[in-house]
Parts: sequence; structure tokens; C-alpha cells
Amino acid sequence: MSSLQEFIKAMPKVELHLHIEGSLEPQMMFDLAQRNGVELSYGSVEEIEAAFRRGARFENLQDFLDLYYAGMSVLKTEADFHDLTLAYLERAAEQNVAHAEIFFDPQAHTDRDVPFETVIKGITRAMDAAEERWGITSQLIMCFLRHLDEEAAFATLRESLPYKDRILGIGLDSGEQGNPPSKFQRVFAEARKQGFRVAVAHAGEEGPPEYVREALDLLQVDRLDHGNRALEDDALVERLAASGMALTVCPLSNYKLCVVDDLRQHPLKIMLDQGLKATMNSDDPSYFDGYVSENYLAVSEALDLGREDILTLARNGIEASFVSPERKKSLQRQLEDYAAAAVA
Repeated sequence: MSSLQEFIKAMPKVELHLHIEGSLEPQMMFDLAQRNGVELSYGSVEEIEAAFRRGARFENLQDFLDLYYAGMSVLKTEADFHDLTLAYLERAAEQNVAHAEIFFDPQAHTDRDVPFETVIKGITRAMDAAEERWGITSQLIMCFLRHLDEEAAFATLRESLPYKDRILGIGLDSGEQGNPPSKFQRVFAEARKQGFRVAVAHAGEEGPPEYVREALDLLQVDRLDHGNRALEDDALVERLAASGMALTVCPLSNYKLCVVDDLRQHPLKIMLDQGLKATMNSDDPSYFDGYVSENYLAVSEALDLGREDILTLARNGIEASFVSPERKKSLQRQLEDYAAAAVA
């Protein structure tokens, strides 16, 4: 194979940190607004694109979230959620993503009087169609919005119970500052009692290392989303490395949200060098101008990553996935066969 870039593009991948609402592209936002009679403050696709890009970067996480939640206003029907999810999975399959674990934010929709059933039926119908058409498997993680209160999370948990056979586990996202994981300790404990198999949480993106520790100790997460600021605490880094806790790292997201000022300053290589199980993901790809392949490509150049670094990230992603042992072995075989053929 002639270049690292070609190697990355064709490499089998998994994605573990993807907000389905964050894959809403400007054209689809415009089309769905017209389909549903939603009046946007943008008169054209070009105006939406300009809002997405805003000079390439948002000022901070909240600056992005304000636009992100506004964009959700066009999502109203089961067909909307189906079309959104299928579009992401088609793009992922084109990038050789073999498995994706997808976040969704039901509270952002039910608070707009869109029924929970409408959201999950649209998403899961697309997941089933994508597996049949392209062979890409996917699982669904329901996130609680941390800027809302505990009772709102409990209400969403109750509403989800009739559909828990299609929901792999629970997560925690939205604005981190001032909303520690401890705020949702009782909700996560109840979710486990109700049979949700896994738990994840955003921590250490903008919040301090203590939020990472709370996610581990109080929420008992099985995987950590972001985790960048854990590097500020040597003891915490040692703990994460020793336990094999996976981190779902999102480099372009970190750059676009000013978590890092320059991709050359991104801590991904430091994470790998310190033995952390870092994985590569896109987060909200339409807003951050890059799906998973673009994230691999951007950091491989910015951090001068080699083929072994890239393979380590891909292997970590498979190991950190919540698939069955049989599916995990299949994904591992695909990757190792690809790696061997690439050097033959």
C-alpha cells in the first residue's frame, strides 16, 4: 500500500463515540425543515454551513451546544430519525467502519413533544437496514443530558424501559461544567437494576480530573468518553492504565471546541505512550468537519503517528467495544488480515 493515508482509509474500523444528532448535515437539516414545516433562522443550506463552520471553531462546548440543540428542531418524525441514522451508517460503511456504538439524546426530543417511541423506532429501523445492506453492525446507547436535573433523567429512564431490548446501555453527555457525574449516581444505579448492561460517561473533556474519578467510582462506568484532563493527575493515569479502561478520544472535536489550541498539542500520543487504551472517534462529525477516517488522518499528520500507532488505536477500539465475543473475534480477524495484507 503506497501511503499511510490510503492505509487509514481502507482499514477496518469501529466507532464508539458518535452522537447521532451530531451527524445531521446542513443539507439534511434544510431538507427536513422544509419537509416538516420548521422555520429556521437560516435561509439556505449555505447559511447553515456557515453557522456550522463559524470560522472553523466554536468558542467552547456551550457555544457548540446552542447550535446543536437548535439543529435538532427539524427532527420530528420516525422517518426523520430513520433517514438521519441511515445517512450516518452509510457514510460510516463507506469509510470501512464495521461496527458503531451510537449515542442518542431522547430528552432533547421528548422535551419537544416528540415521543420516545418515534425516536427509537426510527433509529433502530435504520440500524437494521444498514446491517442488511452493508454489513455494518451497530448498538445504541441512551444518554442523559447532564444540564437537566436528576428527576428528568429518572423520567427518561422509566420511559425507556419498554425498549431496553434495543438499548445497549446508558451514558451521560451535554455541558460538563458544573454538572458532575455524582449528580446522576442514583440514576445509573437504577439503570443497572433495570437491566441495562453497560454504562459510559463524558468526563474530563472540559471538567476536571475529579469528574473522571467520579465517573469511575460513582457511576461505575465501563468506558470513559473523552478523558483528556485525566492526564493532569498522575495517579489517575496510572489507575486508568492498570485497569485497561478505554477512552473514546475525539481529536477534531477537541480542536473545534478549543479543548486543544492546535492538533499538534493533542494528548493522544501521550495517552498511547502512557499505556492508556485510547480509541479514535468523531463525536459530532457534521459540526466538526470530520468523520472517523478524517480524525485518523488529521492526527496521523499532526502527531506524526506511524502505522503501528494507527493499528493500536484500531485494536483498542475493537477491544473496547461492547459486542459479543464472537463478533469481537471477527472484527479482530478482519483488522489483522488487513494489516498483514498491507505489508505483503
